[in-house]
Amino acid sequence: MYKTKAKGESVETTKTQLMDFLDKCEEVKSCKFIMATTKIKDLLKSIVNSAELYELFQTVATNFDYNEAKRKCFIEGQGAYGESRVALPDTMGERLAFIFCLLVEFDRNAINFNAFLQKYYPKDGSYYASYHLFCDEVIGSMQAIVCEVFAQELAEEVPALAAPESQPLIAAPSAASTAAAQPVASAPNPDAAACLNTVLMLIESEKEGIAGSKLGAEEKEAAVSMLNSIAEAVRDGNAPFIKSLTCGYNYFVMYTVFVSDSLSLLFEAIGEYLDTL
Repeated sequence: MYKTKAKGESVETTKTQLMDFLDKCEEVKSCKFIMATTKIKDLLKSIVNSAELYELFQTVATNFDYNEAKRKCFIEGQGAYGESRVALPDTMGERLAFIFCLLVEFDRNAINFNAFLQKYYPKDGSYYASYHLFCDEVIGSMQAIVCEVFAQELAEEVPALAAPESQPLIAAPSAASTAAAQPVASAPNPDAAACLNTVLMLIESEKEGIAGSKLGAEEKEAAVSMLNSIAEAVRDGNAPFIKSLTCGYNYFVMYTVFVSDSLSLLFEAIGEYLDTL
């Protein structure tokens, strides 16, 4: 599998983020059923908080038709005793995209998790048994794929998990370090310099808006971390990474339903800066 490292990236930071994601997967699998949706929310946050992981999921979700996948994967039971079930996609990329979209629907309650388990993972007539069957199949499969994609970063850290045989994934570029954003005075050309300074000043404005918002402490920390990473990528002139991080921050905005006064100006300035590279 092909992966590129962003300039200035910390291997230890990457490994820490990946291990945090895998830990969150284990928490989903081992928690009491009553805590399931809370743990799923924490798992999704761990993806948003890692630029590498978010870009991986963004990559596989590009052009993925989730509604069509649901029609194929949600198998309706036939006959009086037929049981409905979920058939995960065969390829690694489609499977990862499907699982991610499914978890987001649970988090937003677009699909009622309890009803979903009763219908598609019926076992012994109990939520407990159904939930653990779901975790073994769905969460376990996601863990296995991520471990395979980031096998080099996770070497000697976690035991190998059996991933499905399928087409290889193209993993996302790695995240830059989250150094505090400070405006700089120069760039490779005058137009880029002006756009760069505008972006960095708007990032600082966005961070001020986040600080004064009603978001929770963890959400504020995640937002500032992503904005700092965008600033670092902008300084480096790393266009692919700027685009992926901006997509990640856009997802954060949709996830938290927080839109600052400076957001549209920031995204517009980023687009203008990318045009100069």
